[in-house]
Amino acid sequence: MSARPKTGGVTNQLQTPMAPLPRVEQVSDPAVSGPRPSTGRALLPGLVACLAAALVGLVVRHFVPAASPLLVAILLGVLVANARRPVEAWQPGVGLAARHLLRAGIVLLGLGISLQAIAGLGWAVLALVTVIVTVGLLGTYGIGRALGLPREGALLVASGCSICGAAAVAAVEGVIRPRKEYVATAVALVVLFGTAMIPIVPLVARVAGLPPQVVAIWAGGGTHEVAQVVAIGGIAGGGTLLATAVVVKLARVVLLAPVTVVLGIQQRRLTGTSGRRPPLVQPFVVGFVLAVLLRSSVTLPAPALALAGTAQTLLLSMAMFALGLGVSRAALARASGRSVLLGLCGTVLVNVLALGGALLVARAG
Repeated sequence: MSARPKTGGVTNQLQTPMAPLPRVEQVSDPAVSGPRPSTGRALLPGLVACLAAALVGLVVRHFVPAASPLLVAILLGVLVANARRPVEAWQPGVGLAARHLLRAGIVLLGLGISLQAIAGLGWAVLALVTVIVTVGLLGTYGIGRALGLPREGALLVASGCSICGAAAVAAVEGVIRPRKEYVATAVALVVLFGTAMIPIVPLVARVAGLPPQVVAIWAGGGTHEVAQVVAIGGIAGGGTLLATAVVVKLARVVLLAPVTVVLGIQQRRLTGTSGRRPPLVQPFVVGFVLAVLLRSSVTLPAPALALAGTAQTLLLSMAMFALGLGVSRAALARASGRSVLLGLCGTVLVNVLALGGALLVARAG
């Protein structure tokens, strides 16, 4: 096994001689270079920079509802990293954001999921959701490997397309510890192609005369980000259609927990007895599950849920900016062609599964 130097929230994984992609030069990681003072004053500059990028993302979404704050933040990080040398004073705070704030955002994601609402979808829709995630994940990963992409890059894109977009990419990143440029590419692709579905789904639904139930299941089952599902549901009719689409999407998000556990087990086997073995179950996955159980067992006030949702977006956006700061423009360019094709294939696959399954569910009902 190759040594894996620790780089904050993301670990550079050196490819074996048989790796399909050319070896990428070591990217300077502002999150970990140099000492890490633990004082609040030392953390402040980097955290302020990450927060500023996250707020820019929220402002952009306010004016362009289809835009993802996470994508805006990571693009800002890449732009800053390639336009100037990393600011030394940012390093401690950026390292905290790239690791701990990212995982805290995933935990808060669980507060938006109610098991009762998911169970109300019925066994047929739940079975379809399981098929979408399972076949979407394995199929997209297989396509990625056939295209010659490395295991880590294919897994990240497959997870984002089949489960829940950027949040899934971030969760899987914590398990498999890929190169930073793989993470940035996967986030950009799932947000790009998921956003492309916002006009496509309502347009196809209107031309084909699809019933609201089919549109709702298709949107929730085939779109990558929750925010994109909300946009589609609102355009397609709102009301019950929107609510159903969001619940179907959240049913996919729930499967993030078992998927990361399976990947953790696989990663431990690949690591073997040499090197640092990842935990069987990541602590943030436990926190995510506990948050889902809390939401499902206790009636939380609406203001608290709204605050948790905003905090989740801020934390994940701050983490994405931190990850973007460690991305090499040259490294991204080398993998862009096949990665973009994989993102397209993964998006088409999950949408074919979602639309086909929605039509079968409607016919059976």
